[in-house]
Amino acid sequence: MKIFSAAQIRALDAYTIQHEPISSIDLMERAASAFYEWFVCQFPNRHQKIYVFCGTGNNGGDGLAVARLLSQNFYEVEAYLLHFAGALSEDCATNLARLRKGGNCAIHELTQNDELPQIPAGAIVIDAIFGSGLNRPVAGHFAQAIKNLNEQQAIRVAIDIPSGMFADQPTTGPSILADWTFSFEFPKRAFFFPENQHRLGQWTVGSIGLHPSLIETEPTPYYMVEEKMVKCLLRHRHRHDHKGSFGHALLVAGSYGKIGAAILAARACLRSGAGLLTVHAPKCGYEILQIAIPEAMVSVDEHQFAVTNLHEDLGKYKAIGIGCGIGTNDLTAQALTDLLQRNTAPVVLDADALNLLASHPDCFRLLPKHSILTPHVREFERMFGPSANDFERNDLQLRKAEELGVFLILKGANTAIACPNGHCFFNNNGNPGMATGGSGDVLTGILTGLLAQGYPPLEACQLGVYLHGLAGDLAMKDLEQEALLAGDITAHLGRAYKLLKPIA
Repeated sequence: MKIFSAAQIRALDAYTIQHEPISSIDLMERAASAFYEWFVCQFPNRHQKIYVFCGTGNNGGDGLAVARLLSQNFYEVEAYLLHFAGALSEDCATNLARLRKGGNCAIHELTQNDELPQIPAGAIVIDAIFGSGLNRPVAGHFAQAIKNLNEQQAIRVAIDIPSGMFADQPTTGPSILADWTFSFEFPKRAFFFPENQHRLGQWTVGSIGLHPSLIETEPTPYYMVEEKMVKCLLRHRHRHDHKGSFGHALLVAGSYGKIGAAILAARACLRSGAGLLTVHAPKCGYEILQIAIPEAMVSVDEHQFAVTNLHEDLGKYKAIGIGCGIGTNDLTAQALTDLLQRNTAPVVLDADALNLLASHPDCFRLLPKHSILTPHVREFERMFGPSANDFERNDLQLRKAEELGVFLILKGANTAIACPNGHCFFNNNGNPGMATGGSGDVLTGILTGLLAQGYPPLEACQLGVYLHGLAGDLAMKDLEQEALLAGDITAHLGRAYKLLKPIA
């Protein structure tokens, strides 16, 4: 799914109105109907009181249409039009007239001198004050109204975007703190960043039938990874395939006290489908690895406690993953440098490999083109410096991916994949239960295993992060978030694959 800017979405609206053709008021009715259909599924209790707060622009028009549809279908609704400044837009005025004529609810037009209502605890507030076209922080009476609504003990549901929140830049003023957000046609880029989590609540997207031809041709660097996308990436296995058909992977992982990281990555690599796996680890990990994961071969380093050399032929490996639990001592740094100088296979760098890159920036030039780097925020900042906000960090991520010619996966609740060509893919599955030690090692193993099977780096990134999140969601359903361990993600990879494959 593409992610467009607010200006692009307005252009898509205008194009749809002109080329479908459809009137703007009918397109607004279509949007209100899409919200209504979602709302009645989410909140089926007709006796739960609903308060719809509307501005004077087109988002307010959406809200007035929603109030009419809900009241006509036996919800208890009151509509409040915040008439603090300016005239109503044409479509907002039309929907106000329609609500007066065909609705079954009280309508309150509030001016600057009117007191804002007190909302009963447990009621639902539908926010339709401002839409995604807002271009300056909310102030004055509107800011006071938003503050008042945030203080109520009500469930807040935003139409398209929480009022006061910016779609394409950091939000600097007050905004509605929604519990739910229903976005029309596309998510906004701002939805994917932690700084807006408390504004959005849970969000979803519903189609309003914008014209598909312009959606297809309109350029954007931003996309969301979807199930239908990754289903198309999965490769079919043939009856006469053998372990050599699915590649030999190498994981360079573990050090004294951190052999568990090597085990987690190794199990995930094999569960992702790699045909063969060798784990290069220090001597202290040999017996542990042979017992914990007998399906893997172990290449033993000459050092007792750390990875210090990789003198074997690297040419036999289809993919290499390095970094999980290896530490950051000077001998390991030299081993990483040596590997990068000699290796020609696709490579995944995670954890301590990234910390070593941060402390030895000359090694960035040794990265093979289309390498995959998988930092979390702190590792990203060690490599590239701090950012003032999530938008700035995402912009920096994209610049560095292009500059270095690598795939840069910034891990988080909405993991972002920045590509060498300037594109960015946001992944939206997964859950907070995956915020536990070792989850990143599991992702490294999955990515390395997919590369070993011959998936191109972009496909490995898209499929890998989606499988990782999906397996985490399946584990959460069985175990609950608090009890979820990194190994549970790997244990559910088989079910994740099964869900993505067509029913036989």
